[in-house]
Amino acid sequence: MNKSYTISISLIVAMGGFLLGFDSAVISGAVNGIRTYFEMSDWELGFSVGCVIFGAMAGNITAGPLSDKFGRKKILILTALLFTVSALWSAFATNYISFVIARIIGGVGIGGAILIAPIYIAEIAPPKLRGSLVSLNQLNIVLGISVAYFSNYFLKDLDGESWRWMLGVEAIPAIIYFLSLFLVPRSPRWLIQKLGKVEIAEKTLVKIGGEEFAEKTISEIQRGIDKKEAKGTYADFFSKRMRIIVIIAFGLAFFQQITGINAIFYYAPTIFEQAGGSTDASFLQAIVVGLTNLVFTFVAIYLIDKLGRKPLLIIGTSAMAIALSMATLAFNNATYNFNETTIEKISNPEIKTALNELKGLSFVSQNELFENVQPLLNEAQFTEFKQNEIKSFISINATLVLIAILLYVAAFAISLGPVMWTMLSEIFPGNVKGIAISVVGFFNSLVSYTVTQFFPWELTNLGPTITFAIYAGMAILSLLFVLKYVIETKGKTLEEVEELLIRS
Repeated sequence: MNKSYTISISLIVAMGGFLLGFDSAVISGAVNGIRTYFEMSDWELGFSVGCVIFGAMAGNITAGPLSDKFGRKKILILTALLFTVSALWSAFATNYISFVIARIIGGVGIGGAILIAPIYIAEIAPPKLRGSLVSLNQLNIVLGISVAYFSNYFLKDLDGESWRWMLGVEAIPAIIYFLSLFLVPRSPRWLIQKLGKVEIAEKTLVKIGGEEFAEKTISEIQRGIDKKEAKGTYADFFSKRMRIIVIIAFGLAFFQQITGINAIFYYAPTIFEQAGGSTDASFLQAIVVGLTNLVFTFVAIYLIDKLGRKPLLIIGTSAMAIALSMATLAFNNATYNFNETTIEKISNPEIKTALNELKGLSFVSQNELFENVQPLLNEAQFTEFKQNEIKSFISINATLVLIAILLYVAAFAISLGPVMWTMLSEIFPGNVKGIAISVVGFFNSLVSYTVTQFFPWELTNLGPTITFAIYAGMAILSLLFVLKYVIETKGKTLEEVEELLIRS
């Protein structure tokens, strides 16, 4: 078995994951800059951050069928072009609409890359390496997230509009990805299933695992083709015999996002500022979040083919529920203190003068705080207070918040992060895989958009306590779902997984 060749082409394809992660996290450093430049409300900010997911939905729903028709490789090359255009366009945007369009274009690239890269890798990987190699895509996603946090930290103090540099620098890895993709072969499974080009596929399979591996793989692919009378349809995907597969796929796609991971990645500095941190400290803590994600993704890659998919999901979702409960407790125990020092931190002189009336008072909840502050300010001032000034008054166990967020990210990185995409690349029959991955990916993006769109509004209006409590409840439900429905696919060929689930 030629591991080095297989790993090399998997790493190149997984660079799409790097761009996906970078694109997802880089916006966190630009939030304050774009809010100020484009004069955004909470809803406009939420949409400008989350609209990338609308593009991802379009990428999700079209990438699978297009990759079935034109091949995995060509669609990945197209995603690289979309990432490049989006990065440059968003960096040079001069109005809100233009900025949103640029973000949506990048989203289409995300939607394509997040689905097709793991499919390609699963189709070229030997069964014993498949979990680890597919997880390379997740590793690159978290590497992209970490690099974005570092990039934001070093670019934040540039003179002028530093957010433009933060967003535009993504064009560099996008161009590298585009050029590198020309070095990888077409998927051998796709070549046989869609074009019947067995000889070309065999050459790639021999390079990957030798002649015996190539012969066995081709035999299994052709056996699968013989069992399928026609190309799969949406009706086939939602048929009764696919019920267990559909439940597992939609369940994992739902819980991966509804537990709040993209809210953490998109708004990490904002969360730490809510916990009373300075801008510099918040950006540094975001870097620690990215590094934690990266380290524990390595742990997942090591364990996924040894411990298995389901055990990792059980451990991870349990730890996520604990971590989110810790964050809820930390914010619930916070107090808001008005004294000479905290009032002096207010940047708006009119708000500072109005809030002098509260000097000497403390409040034990955000609701109580708002009830006392709102009568003293007009609507615009109250909105500014909630968005920018509230952090000056909070007294909280910031260490507990940081530990909770790091535990949550670590738990996600060993479970729902990599395992969902690994399992989606494994559980669908070949004749409906393109359609199925697109539909489930679209649903995953829809849930992600909902979380991202509402998060700024939740922080401002519900407060961090209720926001994190909602996510904790969802993490508990995700654990119960895994225990009841998810099956183990470790060590099985794609054809064996299909037979197991269809028979169930």
